[in-house]
Amino acid sequence: MAIIKPFKGIRPPQNLVEQIASRPYDVLNSEEARKEAAGNEKSLYHIIKPEIDFPVGTDEHDERVYVKSAENFQEFQDKGWLVQDSRELYYIYAQTMNGKTQYGLVVGAYVPDYMNGVIKEHELTRRDKEEDRMKHVRINNANIEPVFFAYPDNVALDAVVRKYTVNKPIYDFVASGDGFRHTFWIVDNDEDMATVTKEFAMMSALYVADGHHRSAAAALVGAEKAKQNPNHRGDEEYNYFMAVCFPASQLTIID
Repeated sequence: MAIIKPFKGIRPPQNLVEQIASRPYDVLNSEEARKEAAGNEKSLYHIIKPEIDFPVGTDEHDERVYVKSAENFQEFQDKGWLVQDSRELYYIYAQTMNGKTQYGLVVGAYVPDYMNGVIKEHELTRRDKEEDRMKHVRINNANIEPVFFAYPDNVALDAVVRKYTVNKPIYDFVASGDGFRHTFWIVDNDEDMATVTKEFAMMSALYVADGHHRSAAAALVGAEKAKQNPNHRGDEEYNYFMAVCFPASQLTIID
C-alpha cells in the first residue's frame, strides 16, 4: 500500500516561471550554475546552489551557504516570486524531449513507506551526500526539488491525467538550460484527487527512478522530526516529501 497525499505547493507565478526554473542541483557544478544564473536574481540556483552568491571558490558545504539558501528561499516568497497554494492539491508535470513526453503526478510521498520498503531503491547512497541534502531540507523546512518515482501503469490514473492535460496548462515553456519542454497542470477536483489517492493505495510498491540521495535525505529528516516531536501523530507535513510519479511505460532516459 503506497500512501500519498496532496499538498500546498510553493510555485512561481506564470509570468516568472521561465526566469525561476533551473536544472537539478546535481547535474552541474557551482561555476556552471553561476554562469546560468548570471544577471538573473530570480533563478532557483540561488536556493539550490547558493554558493553562487559567494566569492568563487567558496565551499558549497560551508554552513553559510546553507543559511544563504534559506534566506534566499524566504526572500523569493517575500517578493512574490514563489507563492504557496491556498489548498492541498495534486499536480501534473510533463517533460518533453525529442518528441517523447512523460507525464508525472506530483504528490506527497510518505516517509514511512521509504523506511519500510514500499518505496524501493536501486542504488546505494553516500552518507556525505545524504548529509548535504538533509541540511538543505532542514534549514529550508521544505523539499525544494522533487524526486522521480515510477509506478505500474494504471488505467484510472491515466484517465485523470488525460482529463487535465487536454486543457491549457498553467506553465508551458522550453527551458534554455536543458532544451526540455516543461508543462504543468493542477488537479483540483476533489473526486479526482480522491481517485489518485485511492489508486496509489492499491499499489504494493513505488520505485525511485531519480533522486536517491534526495529521497534518503527527505525520509531521514522526516523520521528525525517525528522522533523529536513528543506529540507526533503521523499526519504532520514532515511525514511527506515531494515526488513526481511516472507510469513505468512512459519513463525514458532524457539527457
